[in-house]
Amino acid sequence: MAYYWYKAFHLIGVVVWFAGLFYLVRLFVYHAEASQQPEPAQTILKNQYEIMEKRLYHIITMPGMVVTVAMAIGLLTTEPEVLKSGWLHIKLAFVVALLGYHFYCGYLMRKLAAGECKWSGQQFRALNEAPTVLLVVIVLLAVFKNSLPTDITAWGIFALVIFMAASIQLYAKKRRRDAEKRLAESQRKNDEMTGQLST
Repeated sequence: MAYYWYKAFHLIGVVVWFAGLFYLVRLFVYHAEASQQPEPAQTILKNQYEIMEKRLYHIITMPGMVVTVAMAIGLLTTEPEVLKSGWLHIKLAFVVALLGYHFYCGYLMRKLAAGECKWSGQQFRALNEAPTVLLVVIVLLAVFKNSLPTDITAWGIFALVIFMAASIQLYAKKRRRDAEKRLAESQRKNDEMTGQLST
């Protein structure tokens, strides 16, 4: 019975943890892009994002991580023989990478709060895709274990990374085009007003 309790809360922890990580870096995107706003909007937005990031990291993301890891340890105590499995060693390596990502996000959060982070919104968008790749690999290993088809999985992960990189680039181009259109429209309206005033 202990195994099922550990597994249930492990899954709950994973959901909470990943939800926090996905949203946290999305806030970093908005925080970085707030620098493009005029004052006083820039300061107001940065202060608000700083509050949201700290609350999300300490109240949701960190507890989700702690529950996930604690329940995973509990699961291993119920099945210690699984520690000899190769698939688990690979999975644990990806979990260690995820933990590194988690704490690196905490570091970036502090740098943003201090006004010392030079990352752009585009760079944060790319960073936000990392946990997606880790999540896919970790879940596949947990489900398939030693039966995971490595060739198909490797090509699938490669295709996923290419798709995400292309999506980020296409979205960046769309944002640039939209900004150029807004600028052109604003210039056109200014020219019209200038023309009306001169007549």
